Order: sequence, then structure tokens, then C-alpha cells
Amino acid sequence: MTLSLVLPTRAGALEDYTLRGTAPVRPARGVKFNRIAYSAAHVVADPLAAIDPWIQSAVDWDATIAYRQRLWSLGLGVAEAMDTAQRGMGLDWPTSLELIRRSLDAARDVPGALVASGCGTDHLAPEDAKSVDDVIRAYEQQMEAIEKLGGRLIVMASRALARVAQSPADYEKVYGRILSQAKQPVILHWLGDMFDPALAGYWRGSSQAAAGGAGDVDAAMDTALGIIAAHAAKVDGIKISLLDKDKEIAMRRRLPAGVRMYTGDDFNYAELIAGDGHGAEAVHGRSDALLGIFDAIAPAASAALGELAQGNLEKFHAILGPTVPLSRHIFAAPTRFYKTGVVFMAWLNGHQSHFTMVGGQQGARSLAHFAELFRLADAANLLEQPELATRRMKTLLALHGVQ
Repeated sequence: MTLSLVLPTRAGALEDYTLRGTAPVRPARGVKFNRIAYSAAHVVADPLAAIDPWIQSAVDWDATIAYRQRLWSLGLGVAEAMDTAQRGMGLDWPTSLELIRRSLDAARDVPGALVASGCGTDHLAPEDAKSVDDVIRAYEQQMEAIEKLGGRLIVMASRALARVAQSPADYEKVYGRILSQAKQPVILHWLGDMFDPALAGYWRGSSQAAAGGAGDVDAAMDTALGIIAAHAAKVDGIKISLLDKDKEIAMRRRLPAGVRMYTGDDFNYAELIAGDGHGAEAVHGRSDALLGIFDAIAPAASAALGELAQGNLEKFHAILGPTVPLSRHIFAAPTRFYKTGVVFMAWLNGHQSHFTMVGGQQGARSLAHFAELFRLADAANLLEQPELATRRMKTLLALHGVQ
């Protein structure tokens, strides 16, 4: 069956588009992956809640947990209550803790299900943080709550710490205190300022950032690596989201033995996961994954990782390669609005019944952006039910006056 519709272009025109008609990607089944792969998962908003969505959040818990069950069924882990779940962009700490609780409860019924949960300081407004001790107390509050539920921690980058830290020594103090108390090895989280401008100069402190420029990634990396080396037994790995593959490769080669690099590079994940000439099967010759894009491309991620586990590198790239243009589009600047594309994909593919987001973020991208996303998803064979996806795309078009 040929499926066609009219789509807008970035030039403001309309053009006929016919779907490719190729079969959707089928995920791997029954294959043990040789990479750890977490998908940072989105939340499904409750569209019927009588709230003001810009200042309040309401979550459809059943649909949200069902999506996590789908990710586990594909062999992927869930990185819970991260920025993909709109943490800090509509999802507050009390709702995040409830999300973590429900996700951990659901995981107990799924053999082998991986869950790691975001531990941050977002209940402390950055302007209310007066010292690094305030930041430590904020981290400890969330850490205690998550560990009480039996959760493993992803220690998220802190806007409050970025605001009050004066030097690398302040980061060393905060992370040293938190890591020394962790019950299990944690995943550290380095989110670049393209994802969150409030994190500019992270790991360096305001005095060094002012002296050398907030973009001095090498100095920041030295601080992070020093902290990891001092507490290696308490660090499972570090996720970096800098959208710079060379920086990620340089850092992973310097990690202590046994500490993993979890790529958060939504532009270059395929080659980073595959590995380089320094021993792709050695832990520092390739990256594991903790990616927001894996939410949107879950079937392809599963299928590709299944092929990689069986030594089929060409098939791995053949499946995952076509998803990279889609990911680069979803994560295009302003990068922080990538969550809109992730949820749009979930709606197109029938994993939620509506295109409504926490914080009203469904309005963060243009119709032309969604149209190009649709084309790229089709090219990557990621429209799981093409007729449904076409029908829903036409609904969105009609809402914008395109009949």
C-alpha cells in the first residue's frame, strides 16, 4: 500500500511526500548484548488533567510505565528521571521520585531489567544555594530517598553547583562527599551547556571559567578524571554529553581500569559504541551507552546491538547508521528541546495516544521541524506502523492549517 501526504518544507512551501514502503526495523530477541545500553526514557503527560501545564505537571503513570516495559523487552536499560524525562524542564523532584519508585517497582517483575535513577539537586533553586555545603545537602537528600527505594544512582550535573563553585576544589569536595557515601557504584553525569546553558563551566568553577573561558573542556576533563581516580571503586562509569566524539574518546582512554564510558553523544553514538582501533572489546576502546535518542530509536538500537553482540559490525552500522541523521535533527539547536522530538516519535509510533507534553513542551518545535523528522524517521525505517504514523502526521498538519 502506497502512503502519501503533503509536508511543509523549511522554505515555507508544501510538497508531496510518499513513504518509502520499506519494512520497519525489527528489534533483537533473545540476544545478550556486549554493551550496556541505557535509554533515558521520556514521561507521558496526562492530557486530561485540569492543570496549568507551564507551571504544573501531571503524568499518565500507566502509559509511562508501559513505555519502560517496552524498553526492557527490547533489551535496553532505563535511565530514569533524567533530562529526557524533562527533569528541570517541567518535572519537579517530588514527581521525579514517584517516577523512580514506580519504575523500580515495575522492574522487579522483569528478569534482568536495568534501572539507574537520576540523583540531582533540582529541588534547590540555584539562586538559593549560598555555598557548596548547600549543594551537598541537596544531593544527600535525593541520594537517601533513591537508595531507600533500592535504586542505583546517576549523579546528575547540578545547576546549583555550577552557580556556587569557585574552583575545581569545590567540585572535588562535593563529589568526594557524595561518592564516599554511595551504597553502590554510581554513574556520573556530565551534561554540556548545549543541553543546559546553566551548566557552562562545569567541573571548573567560576574563577577558572572567567579566566580561561567556559569552553575549556580539557581543564574540566582533568578535574572530572581526578575525582574519578580518587574514588574509582565508587564509580561505575561516566556519561558525557558534549556532542564531541574526539573529547569522549580522549577521556575514555584515561579512565581508571573498570570505569566505563557511557556515551551521551546523540550525534556520533554509532561509531563510539562500535569502538576504535585501541581495542574495541576493551572497556576503554569503546563506549557503552546512556542516550536520550535510544528512546526514539529503540527498535533500531536493539537490533543493532544484537548484531554487534554476534560480531556483525557491518550489519550494526547498516541498522544504526540511518538513525544518525534523525538523531542530529531531533537534537539540533536549541538542543534542550530534543525532548519534543522524542515524544513526537512515541506518538507517531502508537506508544501514547496523544502529543501532549509536561510543561507544554510540544510547542517547542516548528511544523517544518516535525515534517523533516517524519521524513528522516521513514528513511531510517523507524515508523513502526506506517499507516498510523501517516494518519497522525496528517492530524498535526490539519491542526496547523495544512489539509
